[in-house]
Amino acid sequence: MTVPEDPSEPPVAQHPQPGLDIVRTVSDLRRKIARFRREGHRIGLVPTMGALHTGHIALVRHALVVADRVCVSVFVNPTQFGPHEDFAVYPRDEAGDATKLAAGGAHLLFAPAPEDMYPPGDTCRVTVPGLGDILEGAFRPGFFTGVATVVAKLLIQALPDVAVFGEKDYQQLLVVRRMVRDLHIPVRIEAAPTVREADGLALSSRNAYLSAEERAIAPDLHWTLTAVADRVSHGHGPADAEQWGGDTLVKAGFTTVDYVAVRDGESLEPWAGPPRPGRVLAAARLGRTRLIDNVPVP
Repeated sequence: MTVPEDPSEPPVAQHPQPGLDIVRTVSDLRRKIARFRREGHRIGLVPTMGALHTGHIALVRHALVVADRVCVSVFVNPTQFGPHEDFAVYPRDEAGDATKLAAGGAHLLFAPAPEDMYPPGDTCRVTVPGLGDILEGAFRPGFFTGVATVVAKLLIQALPDVAVFGEKDYQQLLVVRRMVRDLHIPVRIEAAPTVREADGLALSSRNAYLSAEERAIAPDLHWTLTAVADRVSHGHGPADAEQWGGDTLVKAGFTTVDYVAVRDGESLEPWAGPPRPGRVLAAARLGRTRLIDNVPVP
């Protein structure tokens, strides 16, 4: 996975925070990665859309355990947003992100422009049929095509040894693993546990959209999923547990419930019970904010 090196190697743009370099083009990214490899380092990649929080920094720290040098990409990917979603207002704060990454121990920030990720005339897309069409894929058509495409680009651009994704976006994790397997991309995909607030709410950049009243209700999503998982582990049928979970979220104050689903933890097909691993996944709205979460079946 060695990247061709350019002996001229222009200096990489420096951020005032020590230890963190910022690169904005694929060619500069590859030069920097090549330098790391010449020094004998193992490379880790953490793909993000920025607006970084403690959960993202946990991914960086996970990557530091399995790699010597960690690159974090910050790119708000337009192809994974639907026409009526929040692309235009999605939070962006590169300076704040860089400060957090430097404090978290990252070595490299890749912050490309849209025209670098999607050059004029770009038409190639990566799809993961089946796994990418259900649950989130059904409610957000085209979402996983955008995710798979941008992640494939990032993996090819950086050629890391390992890439780290959070279990909070569980279906995304499985889609990426399937894509990497099917396309024989030589990278190991690591899963990092979901980071939560003290009251159980999974950390997300979109939590900033919640009003004070909505923020008080939001932890009920995790509580309800945990209760659904407990129900099915004690013999309740998945369909009954799913219905109970949806009803409970509505009673708690969620505006709409897209799904509460008990699924196989590896395929996301309907769960057949032990010894197969189970996963409970859900998506629900509080006002204008759409929250997702998941928990394993004990």
